[in-house]
Amino acid sequence: MTTIGDRVREARLASGLSQTALAGNAFSPSYISLIEAGHREPTDTALGVLAERLGTTLEFLKHGEDGPNEARTRLEVDYARLDLASGDAAGAARRIDALDLTVVTPVLRVEALTTLACAHEVLGDLETAITLLEPLLAETRERPDHLRAASLTTALVGCYLEAGDLHRAVEVGEGTLAELDAADLLGTDEHLRLASTVLWAYVERGDLLYATHRAAELVRLAESLGTPRGRGSVYWNAALVAEQRRDYELAQRYTERALALLSEGEPDRDLPRLRVNYAWLLLRSEPADPRAALEQIDRAEPGVSAVGSALDIARLQVERSRAHLLLGDEDAAEADVRRALDGLGDSPRLESATAHVALGDVLDARGDHEGATASFKWAADLLGMMAATRYSAGVWRDLGDRYLRRGDVDAAARAFDRALREAGFHPSVPTGAPRETWALGG
Repeated sequence: MTTIGDRVREARLASGLSQTALAGNAFSPSYISLIEAGHREPTDTALGVLAERLGTTLEFLKHGEDGPNEARTRLEVDYARLDLASGDAAGAARRIDALDLTVVTPVLRVEALTTLACAHEVLGDLETAITLLEPLLAETRERPDHLRAASLTTALVGCYLEAGDLHRAVEVGEGTLAELDAADLLGTDEHLRLASTVLWAYVERGDLLYATHRAAELVRLAESLGTPRGRGSVYWNAALVAEQRRDYELAQRYTERALALLSEGEPDRDLPRLRVNYAWLLLRSEPADPRAALEQIDRAEPGVSAVGSALDIARLQVERSRAHLLLGDEDAAEADVRRALDGLGDSPRLESATAHVALGDVLDARGDHEGATASFKWAADLLGMMAATRYSAGVWRDLGDRYLRRGDVDAAARAFDRALREAGFHPSVPTGAPRETWALGG
């Protein structure tokens, strides 16, 4: 059981204040010392002054977590987390929105608003999630609370990645990583998870060589210092880097290692998403293994349905569609991909473009070439509305392969050109140059 003196001392140390600094002009340092030693019972008025200086509440200093506001709010936050785990993100958001967070400690307020941001991310409202997380990160850095800042930054970087703002994802991630390094917190779970998430931002930005170098460094660090969960995060993201290099064998080994490590802990949102990624690899290996992919998807589906975002669910459905198509079950393949498109809605997303490519494959297999052409065109139109990334370059490459297979050489050439441009390869000949100067020797 902690006392008022214990809580004053803990809050003072967490705030980085000396007894003299906490005393200020209102008290003497000896008075603060007596309170912390349990030899003086402060009045509510004195506690109120101390609470304001310590960035906490009078209630918390007096009662700790057993205070009525603190206990009630913590219970509601726990219920909101259960709502998220059961797939009711909207219910979790409503529960947090109904709380008065001005009467609780900053730490509990951060926990509540982080849960709210997570609910908005699952609902696909990335703008609101980012609006909540940015000021929380700034407040946490000021205290400073490095490990909590790392967790907030991981969530924020993930949101920026989903939103396509790769520059900000790298900027905010590297800032917190530098602070963790200065605080000698390398190798902690929070550091490894954040570093792994930032690694993917570099991949998406096209810095594949640097990402490969960083992935190798993280694997070495994780093996020497990391817990199973931290190492699992590193192996997962190292697998993503290997995927981008088309080294599917290495990516599969890393993914299997990540699955083994993450399966040791409590189930969470990461594990089912990793299983979907493993299914993606199995479908693109040589030879493809659609039955093993379906097994991973079936194991992932309950978790993805419960705590995954609309994008997570759509990705699962598209990969299941591909697996069914490879097995010759065109009806199941079409049903899956159409469910994905229904869930994604009308907003222009890369996932929607990918789903339209998958639908085109199904329609082609059915002999509906006109429908396939329309679906591929939908994919191209969606891609044309989005910012260039390595992911979009990959989808353009997929489209080019489809057009080439169908004999539409002009459309294939345009798609391959877009793929090269979005991967960072621009024309080497000025577009206005006369054709006769293109030959070697001019």
